[in-house]
Amino acid sequence: MYYYITPDVKNLEKLLNFKKFNNLNFELILYMKIGLEISQIKEIIDKLSVNPIDLVRTQEKIWKENYKSKKLSNNEIIDLLHEFPNLIKRPIFISKNKAVVAIPPEQINKII
Repeated sequence: MYYYITPDVKNLEKLLNFKKFNNLNFELILYMKIGLEISQIKEIIDKLSVNPIDLVRTQEKIWKENYKSKKLSNNEIIDLLHEFPNLIKRPIFISKNKAVVAIPPEQINKII
């Protein structure tokens, strides 16, 4: 299992307590530092069972100023998520076959 977060995640302490309390074993992935391959983004979208636009943080400045008013294909959105990983909603928890945007961390219970 994997948990995709940013280095400055506000709820990291809460997440780690949740992990310990529920005896979960998952790897924390700081995707903003290492980046994500397009194939990883597609896998996340597939496991979330959403459209690419549903994974976009539409309140980010770069989105509002450059892409909000454009009609983009799914592949173009995925390319943007690859180029600008800060546009990806987070944190994301991925189990074997499913994923969830884990806000709050208790959302993980839906897929474990």
